[in-house]
Order: sequence, then structure tokens, then C-alpha cells
Amino acid sequence: MRGLGNLTTLVRADLAEWGNFRLSDLQFQHGSQARLFLVSLLGLALLLFVVRRLLRPQARPAGLVLPALLSSIPRSRAALLLGVPLLLFVAGLPFFVLALADPHLPFVVRQASFPGRRIGLMIDASMSMHRPFTAVALNRDAPAEAFFSTVAAAERFVQLRMKSQYRDLVALVEFGNRAYIITPFTNDYDNVLLSISLIGDPEEYRFFPDQGTIITEGIRESIELFRAFKFLEASGNIMVLFTDGEDSLAHGDRMTLDEILQDAVEAEIPVFMVRTNYEKQEGAVIPDSQWRTAVEKTGGRFYAASDEDSLLHAIQDIDRVSAGTTIDVKQYSSQQPRFALFALVAAGFWTTAAGLKLGVPLFQKLS
Repeated sequence: MRGLGNLTTLVRADLAEWGNFRLSDLQFQHGSQARLFLVSLLGLALLLFVVRRLLRPQARPAGLVLPALLSSIPRSRAALLLGVPLLLFVAGLPFFVLALADPHLPFVVRQASFPGRRIGLMIDASMSMHRPFTAVALNRDAPAEAFFSTVAAAERFVQLRMKSQYRDLVALVEFGNRAYIITPFTNDYDNVLLSISLIGDPEEYRFFPDQGTIITEGIRESIELFRAFKFLEASGNIMVLFTDGEDSLAHGDRMTLDEILQDAVEAEIPVFMVRTNYEKQEGAVIPDSQWRTAVEKTGGRFYAASDEDSLLHAIQDIDRVSAGTTIDVKQYSSQQPRFALFALVAAGFWTTAAGLKLGVPLFQKLS
């Protein structure tokens, strides 16, 4: 039953594509081979016709003597239908030849809508993220440090989005004193997971050049990505920030936390901040209350992750509250195959012809 359901879904999808293109838009990868096949088929049919004519005896063969039928008996109308299977077989041949030519659309731009969000994922990779942070389930193979635990949490968050019905556009930014775009916006979750695993490699992290934490650099870089992709005017944008919250600009009162997040407020992009500091509940770190106030002004939420359970709760809650939005995506595709459409029609004609010839007694009679 499942196989039949999959076949029905495939047939419906192929038939729905008929209205999306014109025959003149198609290019044929193997057009010469298809023409050669068609010429060969016609030549074979002509050869068989000639051979049959040559081998037929000149004299009439002896036949069965049947009594003459009365001319008053009308000819059966059903006799006109005896050639239907042959007509169906011939009708399927042009579609088979087109499928054999391997038709494809050279370049396709399609507008599609999906449930999901545009997510700017930011990971703090500064020196302070070397602090211990034990996360046995999340972070089994890497050192028990805050950076590797947050990388594992970011990976788990993306996996949660993969398992749901969402098709988000996700960008990955790594920051310290400066911010670096690791992956621009993409709906390829596997690509994002690969990028996360690469920055989470201990050897790669050992050579990260920046020591300090300037959160506003990561936010600005993320907002520039939103601007570059022309997403700032759209709804459904969020930023997810993993950091220990120890911003270099906040020390010495060079900037307030409100000023650090001001760009996100102006861009109207909610920030969901996960403060990772092991065994320090909310309030144990002095700026926690200030971070919460500043983050909530963006429309986002603040999470104080003091252990693995609270870190998991944070990403699960962000996943939960990030539902209910539809995003429009332009999909670009080169050499999109269309042979299945023509093969499906040819198979339909030939299957119908074979079914009529073998399954209906009327079509098994001599004409």
C-alpha cells in the first residue's frame, strides 16, 4: 500500500508540472540518439512490410469455405473498436521518443513558500569560552568547555529544525573581536551542520585569531547578512546568540548592553540569547538582569544556561517559539530533467493498450 501511495504521489507531482513549462522551453540532451531511434524504427517497419510482401505467395492460398452472410445483417459497431489498442500504442511512441531524448529545462526560477524562519545563528568563539562546561549527552567527543558545548547545542538546535516541518533559511556567524560569516543564508540544513562541525573541531578552534568578545560585531554582521539577502523588510527573522555574555565593550562602561543590542532593536529582529556559564544560575553573573532587559527589548528571550539540562531547555524553547511563520524562497535550478513526464504518458498509453488487448475479450477477436 505504501508503494502504491508513493507511486500515486509521484504521478500527481509529474502531472502537476505539465502546466509549468512549454515544449519550446525544453532542451534535449540526447536528441540525435532519439532521432536515430525513430528513423531506425520506421526503417524496420518498412523493411518488415517489404519482406512480408515479397514472401507472400502469388496464388491465393486455400482457405475455409464459409456460408455467405446475409447482407441484411448490419455490421457490428464494436468492430470499429478493435484497432484501439494499436492506436494507443502508436500514440505512446512520440512521448517515448521525447523521453528518450532526455528533455530538460536549462534554467528554472521558481517562487516557493515554506513554513519556517530566517535564522541568524551566532556562536561566541572568544578565549573566555574555554571555561569548563560539562555536557555529557551533547558533547561526548570534544573537550568539556563552554565553546564546544555551545557548538553541540547549536548543532542540536539545527537538528530539531530538520526533524520538524520547517524549512528555515539559516546563516552561521562566528565571532570574537571580529565576526566571520561561516555560512550565508541557506535552507540546506546539511551544509549548516557541516559548517558547525568544522568550527567545532578542536584544532580549528585552537587557531581562532580573536581573544575578546564583542557581541555587537556578531549582531552587525548578521544584520548585514539579512540586509544583503533583502530580508530586513520581511517578517520571521530571528537571531540566536550563544555566548558567555562577557562582552569586551561592556567592561569599563564603553557601551551599555542596550547599546550593544541597539542594531537588533532598530532592525526589529528578536535576539534569543543563550548565556553559557557552568554552575551559575541566573543572577549569579552580575549582568544577567541587564542582559535580560536588553534582550527583551529586541522582542527576544534570555536564557541562563548553567548546565546541560538548562542548555537543552533553552534550544527546545527557542525551537518551540520559532513556529508559525511562512517564508518565500526563490529556488534556482539548472538542467531540471523533464523526461519522467513524457515517459509517464508513454507508459500510460502502452499499459492501457496492453490491458485492453489482454484483459478485454472484445479486443482479442480477429478484425
